[in-house]
Amino acid sequence: MSFILKKTKSDYIVDFFIYSSLTLFGLATLFPLYYVFIMSITPIVEVLRNGGFVVWPGEMTLEAYKYIFESDRIPNALKVTITVTVIGTFLNLFVTMFLAYPLSKKFLPGRNIVLAGIVFTMLFSGGLIPLYLVVRATGLLNTIWALIIPGLVSSFNMLIMKTYFENLPGEIEEAAKVDGCSDVQTLFRIVLPLSMPIIATLGLFYGVTHWNAYFGGIMYLTDRTLMPIQVVLRNMIVTPSVSTELGVNVAELQQLPPETIKMATVVVAIIPILLVYPFLQKYFVKGMLLGSIKG
Repeated sequence: MSFILKKTKSDYIVDFFIYSSLTLFGLATLFPLYYVFIMSITPIVEVLRNGGFVVWPGEMTLEAYKYIFESDRIPNALKVTITVTVIGTFLNLFVTMFLAYPLSKKFLPGRNIVLAGIVFTMLFSGGLIPLYLVVRATGLLNTIWALIIPGLVSSFNMLIMKTYFENLPGEIEEAAKVDGCSDVQTLFRIVLPLSMPIIATLGLFYGVTHWNAYFGGIMYLTDRTLMPIQVVLRNMIVTPSVSTELGVNVAELQQLPPETIKMATVVVAIIPILLVYPFLQKYFVKGMLLGSIKG
């Protein structure tokens, strides 16, 4: 015998307020992104007519995107950022995986000491000056590796992956070893195919971190050709003259307000992440939940 619960009038009222609140919150979250895009395609006449604030322009133009891609700075910065993101994320996952897998085995000698040392680094750090001195001493200054090597492993992400490995059924690995697989073969043939949710999740974490990173570029790089997109965008925001950063003719930029060019650069900087996230979303929640069951 089944019972069907009917909603009362008060239930509908509560649902109305909940959905209304969520809708308003969603619009408030999306509006800054919408405003940035609208400003990037708005002609200067329209901007001046509306006092610098445009919600929906009467005319649209792609001149701002034309200018930033005609300069060498933005395409080169995008190439550097994509290179750092792809190589850095691969190395992050590779090193994190090879550190987390052995530490997920409780029979590993010295396991607790190593874990204590890793947790210690989450609470205390050497500071920026010692980090800079280490990067300089290893010859990484003014190289693309200065944006990758210093943050090669995240202790937090490593602990999440270790917990995920611990939650995998031990019988599967035992069966693989009975069939003659070594530890490395078991990892690549058995464990990794079962760990795609956590790999995708941490890959997204590492990838977004590399894409949005600018502090390392400011600290370790003086060669402008090696600066990632976020450093170029920051320089455009703090520099009064956009033409100085882009290296284009000042007279040409008089057709567009500096804010429009900055907004177009912001759009170019965030579109790749927006395109990648939907493909990893189905793994994201599952990976985080399964990677946080046990401590």
